[in-house]
Amino acid sequence: MGGGFGPYTVDQRDEETRERRNAPRAARAPRRGESDEREETRGPKRPALRVVGSRPPMPGGKGAGTRKAPTKQSSGKQPQGGTSARARRRRRGPAGVQDEMAQLAGRDASRALGTLMAAADAYSADREREAIRILRPLRDRMPDSQSVRELMGLSQYRVGNYNAAAKELEAYAELSGAVDQHPVLMDCYRAQRRWKKVADLWEELAAVSPSADVVTEGRIVYAGALADQDKLPEALALLRKRGEMVKQPKDHHLRVWYALADLEERAGNLARARELFHQVARVEPGFADVAERLAALG
Repeated sequence: MGGGFGPYTVDQRDEETRERRNAPRAARAPRRGESDEREETRGPKRPALRVVGSRPPMPGGKGAGTRKAPTKQSSGKQPQGGTSARARRRRRGPAGVQDEMAQLAGRDASRALGTLMAAADAYSADREREAIRILRPLRDRMPDSQSVRELMGLSQYRVGNYNAAAKELEAYAELSGAVDQHPVLMDCYRAQRRWKKVADLWEELAAVSPSADVVTEGRIVYAGALADQDKLPEALALLRKRGEMVKQPKDHHLRVWYALADLEERAGNLARARELFHQVARVEPGFADVAERLAALG
């Protein structure tokens, strides 16, 4: 399976290609599919997020990173509701997925691991509904498995089951103590118009700042949520803080420029939008649909 599922993928070139293909359009890019399962409620369609960053290595995967201990950046207050960032950092899950399966499944560890890997293969091949079908019995047997809850949450998110995805990713955050999937969780709550949840998660993520990539995703989602609430000036201010030019831009810089350009265009600042789209295109001409956006702006 090449080293892992979804954000666990070892081959960063494949991951970056997937990121560029699915770069968020702040508030307008459509989701591709929704589940017909009656147990989940569905919100409005949202852009697909692909969060990159360090994760626990998957069994047998070479070169997979390990989760780094986040560095605290005080925000002056704790987010209201939910577990504080400090409390989340204290609680750690098992060191690896194999250890986790051995701990939770006992004699059935090998079978459970095989089931999880089958779901991971389906997820990596963009067969999210198959992954959900595979994972559901495993989730029911092992509700305390952070690996199962994370993959189930990401799979539900990809098919547009935002309520179900939020439940799984909340459980993952509680079990793992991690904030690495907060941007996806924020987007789930954004789809449900649960604005306070989005704001609280952004505050928590910003306080911990696990990596530039993950914080950037959270910033883009939060800006999109503000724009959804007709708070376009606040959304623009949030992204303008990180919209400066840099000599050697990384992928997360391109994502901010793209999202900011989208909002500038919506605000009627067409010259600035064109400039930002050009910045993206100069670095990566094939980034998302930047060529089409520039052509539309003339």
